[in-house]
Amino acid sequence: MTSTASHKHILDQPFVLDLFAGPGGLDVAGHSLDIPSLGIEWDRSACLTRYAAGLDTLHADVSAIRRDAFETLPPEINVLAGGPPCQTYSVAGHGAGRQALDRVKEYIERLMGGDSDQEIDEDLKTLTDPRTALVLEPLRYAIQATRSPNRENRPYDVIVLEQVPAVAPLWKHYAKVLEETGLPDGTKYKVVVDVLDTETYGVPQTRSRAVLIARREGLGEPSLPSPTHHSYEAKEWNRKRGSSEPDQAPDQNHQPTLDEAAASGSDEGLLPWRSMRDALAHPVGSHPGRVTPFLVRSNYGSSGHPGRRGVRTDQQPATTVTGRISRFVVFEHLDENIVYEGPRFSMNEAGMLQSFPPDYPWSGTAQAQQVGNAVPPLFGAHLLSAALGLPVPDPEVLRKPWQPATDEQRAKLRSNGCGAADACTDRCPQAKDQVPPPSSLRPRKGKKAAAK
Repeated sequence: MTSTASHKHILDQPFVLDLFAGPGGLDVAGHSLDIPSLGIEWDRSACLTRYAAGLDTLHADVSAIRRDAFETLPPEINVLAGGPPCQTYSVAGHGAGRQALDRVKEYIERLMGGDSDQEIDEDLKTLTDPRTALVLEPLRYAIQATRSPNRENRPYDVIVLEQVPAVAPLWKHYAKVLEETGLPDGTKYKVVVDVLDTETYGVPQTRSRAVLIARREGLGEPSLPSPTHHSYEAKEWNRKRGSSEPDQAPDQNHQPTLDEAAASGSDEGLLPWRSMRDALAHPVGSHPGRVTPFLVRSNYGSSGHPGRRGVRTDQQPATTVTGRISRFVVFEHLDENIVYEGPRFSMNEAGMLQSFPPDYPWSGTAQAQQVGNAVPPLFGAHLLSAALGLPVPDPEVLRKPWQPATDEQRAKLRSNGCGAADACTDRCPQAKDQVPPPSSLRPRKGKKAAAK
């Protein structure tokens, strides 16, 4: 179900709590809609990016805040949002989460049945990869809100979640229990779940996400955001371009017509999907613009599909932007016979392919991983707008250079988030506390594994 009704704001003053906030994709989305947010993020470098961007942040473990410091969260928060870490569910990972789907569904039932946190935490220790359990945190926060004296036991009004497509069965189970069983205090929600493609919302990248939008009963039926752009289909693109190779285009100097750019769709009123050229060709802020046509060779499948890996031209959307974006090889060409390796994507450019504003202040280490892990802000803005009954977001807001925080603002944000203006403190999580399990515990692949 997508949004077709006239816009009616369901909350007068929305305030978002962003779990697993990363470098700020959903918070930037909120910023573009003038919606305040507070993010919780355990990774130090992602927090440094957030402080530099001027985003309110707690450098903390989501689970620890729920257990030990929930009462310190602002009571006026009424929107719960987030994208739990996807590594154990992603096709790029080892698959521990995908293999544990049925067990996780059982934990969902137990939480809604009122089982104690202590019992569930003890049982969760048996999971092969502890990160698998993080997908339960949004539900545990929703329950905790109804037990919070600081909130007067008031439940969240709206819940917005996104994850890799493999998590869709869990979001559907979330929907079932939220609608039929309700939280332990009796609160029920109306819920919609689906897998959406980000290029259909103007993001210059093919990326599929499992989405859940829930509204507390009495706040109206929720709806998914209506697409604004056509979807991208590689087969149709290649057919019209006369290529038999996946995601290849032989005539690099051909300028696509609107019909070709929107080759996969016939819906009237939708814009053509946005290409990498659309996002990167023009100078903006410190970005000089990539005026020379280029090809990109990816080492990762598009939208989580390994079969879609290959080469794309600047006239196509980017493949799924992951932490490997800095490894994508970019070839520039002067004509059909002269091709050479050009500069790889800068972090600014990688962020723009995710729909982050130009000059977003990527900070700390593993910046490519930060970019790849983030929610595309334009996609996030569509999700929040649909969830809250707001008008379709204006993408031009996110194409303007980002104004970073001043040194004074950044120091204040870090003091609030870490406990000191220029350093982490003992209250900040340690990286060693959340790492992948030893290789001996991970699912094994290949002939040796099959032989066991």
